[in-house]
Amino acid sequence: MPFNQLGLDALDPQWAGGRPRRISPDDEQFIIQAAKTRPEKLGRPFTHWSIRKLADYLARNPVRTVTVGRERLRQLLRHNKISFQRTRTWKESTDPHREAKLDRIERVTSSYPDRCFAFDQFGPLSIRPCHGSAWAPQRHPDRLPATYHRTHGIRYFHGCYALDDDQPWGITRRRKGADHTLVALRSIRAARPDGQQIYVILDNLSANKTPAIRTWAQRNKVELCLTPTSASWANPIQAQFGPVRTFVLGDSNHPNHTVLARKLQHYLRWGNTNARHPDVLAAQRRERARVPSERQRQWGRPTRQAA
Repeated sequence: MPFNQLGLDALDPQWAGGRPRRISPDDEQFIIQAAKTRPEKLGRPFTHWSIRKLADYLARNPVRTVTVGRERLRQLLRHNKISFQRTRTWKESTDPHREAKLDRIERVTSSYPDRCFAFDQFGPLSIRPCHGSAWAPQRHPDRLPATYHRTHGIRYFHGCYALDDDQPWGITRRRKGADHTLVALRSIRAARPDGQQIYVILDNLSANKTPAIRTWAQRNKVELCLTPTSASWANPIQAQFGPVRTFVLGDSNHPNHTVLARKLQHYLRWGNTNARHPDVLAAQRRERARVPSERQRQWGRPTRQAA
């Protein structure tokens, strides 16, 4: 009869060896809740838990005592998808016109991608060894000199980006300034010489919105779509700086700014002919994730849905 009801499961010997479980499901939930709570809120004088400190707290807790070994505690945390991670930052804009500016940027990028451009200054760029990653024999990584001398000054890369063409371009300057911004805007206007309306997304730096620039933009049918304060993630060109950071600055030791500018232009020429290369796309994704917003809104990626 049992075989007819259970089938092959009736042949299972149903071993029940070993001692009874000492941690109940309620104890496990208490452990997980304690692990996700900052130690300071539980009366401990440190900012984060280690496995040893968390096990000691659980064993000495007067409200509910749970005795658990460090290895078992590690297994419980892993089973509940809790891991030791680096903290991340987020930016919150206090701009009173934040929503209106974001709505306008989203409107032009979705409705007029062929007439939408982006501009920003990338930097400061200094002449110093920059750490990165490279292939090397095991336990023999490439070595870069440690130096704290900055005798070459700094530069800024004034970058432009055509959303529809997926083509960045730009030039290295000694400083940020309204005159350099105006030159960049004129190069963007020249990319669409038909005289029709174009849209340029840029941040609200004072050098980007001087009276002279606004007058020129009005005369030449260029709408300046300013991003909110502390919202650099809203500018689509930010993702284009990721490959530059990875493949031009990473693992580099350029001797001077002339060489750095030449290497940067060389990479831009290669990148514009390999815009959909998997390594380029991966570097862009890392750059988007590097400077997230409070609401995880990053242009070029879908908005995260609320739970």
